[in-house]
Amino acid sequence: MAATVWMADLRAGNRENMFSKLERLLEQAGLSRVISKEDLSAIKIHFGEKGGHAYIRPVFIRRIVDAIRALGGKPFLTDSCTLYPGQRKEAVSALGNGIENGFAYAVVGAPLLMCDGLRGHSSRRVSIPGELLQSADIGLEILEADTLIAVSHFKCHELTGFGGTIKNLAMGCSSREGKLEQHSTVAPVVADKHCTRCAACLPGCAHDAIEINQKAAFVDSQRCTGCGRCISLCPTGALQIQWNEEAGKVMRKMAEYAFAALKDKQNKTLFINFITQVSPSCDCYGHSDAAIVPDIGILAADDPVALDQACADLVNQAQGLSGTALSSGHEPGGDKFRGVHPAIDWEITLEHGEKIGLGSRKYELKRLEPKGKGW
Repeated sequence: MAATVWMADLRAGNRENMFSKLERLLEQAGLSRVISKEDLSAIKIHFGEKGGHAYIRPVFIRRIVDAIRALGGKPFLTDSCTLYPGQRKEAVSALGNGIENGFAYAVVGAPLLMCDGLRGHSSRRVSIPGELLQSADIGLEILEADTLIAVSHFKCHELTGFGGTIKNLAMGCSSREGKLEQHSTVAPVVADKHCTRCAACLPGCAHDAIEINQKAAFVDSQRCTGCGRCISLCPTGALQIQWNEEAGKVMRKMAEYAFAALKDKQNKTLFINFITQVSPSCDCYGHSDAAIVPDIGILAADDPVALDQACADLVNQAQGLSGTALSSGHEPGGDKFRGVHPAIDWEITLEHGEKIGLGSRKYELKRLEPKGKGW
């Protein structure tokens, strides 16, 4: 059965601005069916790394907060600690970073909580009927929340091809242990002929898994957690994914972790993707590269697989932008994700998500009609 995915394009005018349009999108997508009075409502977002700018603007999050509160819910914003060095490696730095990036109470109107505690260890194992995993380690505040609203920036990703709702639920709602469990099968390798021994990769590794020898860098697969941060730090492309059967497990584990994050929340979830500033890599870096396609819109659904599939299709249908990280697939219909990360079979996440019952890849896209005549 096809899921319904609602879409608001980015047209706006004196009859309806984008904030009002977002509110109408939430109404059509069924927010009122999700929120009950007194619900502790987790809004799972990405606070963005210091130095980046592609994360969702806090003023849009404020409208989602206000819509939940108007329905009687009690919203809070939440994110989780990272595996690697940076501004989100523990709660104190992460929350400070979120406030610096604009997610202060005065702006968003809701408190900020880390869903996995002070150092990423506040969690509980959740039993799941997965093919690869029988349980998953999910942040306690996600599990304790009455409702879960995942608001995601849809973009490319250096390990999974794209990042959207499923990744936000899987990596974003898991503890440090959960992130390790998802990444653990992939350690990058070094193409010696491309390595200049510049050591740019060293500061990005939180686990001392990289050494520089007389010939080139070397990755200790026993220490490596597979987070992939070093891949995007390498200026010559010498650090590369070992794209084999094991690497595909990362995306399948992600789908199973997303399933775990949603367990026991039937009819209490909604997913929103912003297809804006579609950057070539994750928002976890201290920079944001140029968008590879024009901004497309905001989509919402109660099916995470259908939503991510619809977003991927819209990105691929767009005209690619020249002078960006996109190396191929610029034409409408071209594969934009392989155009940035050619070795990644990005559809694995969607295929496995559908297989395990996370959602359906079949969808009906419904676009919001203009409010009144003209804009």
